[in-house]
Amino acid sequence: MKEVFFSALQLIGGIILCSGYIPQIVKVIKTKSAKNISLTFFLMVLAGVLLYEVYCFYLLSLGTGHAFLITNTVSVVCVSIMVILILKYGGK
Repeated sequence: MKEVFFSALQLIGGIILCSGYIPQIVKVIKTKSAKNISLTFFLMVLAGVLLYEVYCFYLLSLGTGHAFLITNTVSVVCVSIMVILILKYGGK
């Protein structure tokens, strides 16, 4: 029971964190500008979430960490989209 509770907390927290990227992604797409957004910051975040992704697969091999894998994978996708958008619209 305790495991389910903490998995739910992780899933809810992960969803909240992942959804934080959405407004920034939408704003960059609408304005077609990312000149004031730090590429270095998002590259560092991407490196961090990719390392977490490796850790998630380790946890999965132990039979745990399913919620963490789901939310971290969504984070990898969101941060990757931001990096692509910064590269595409950063100079404009």
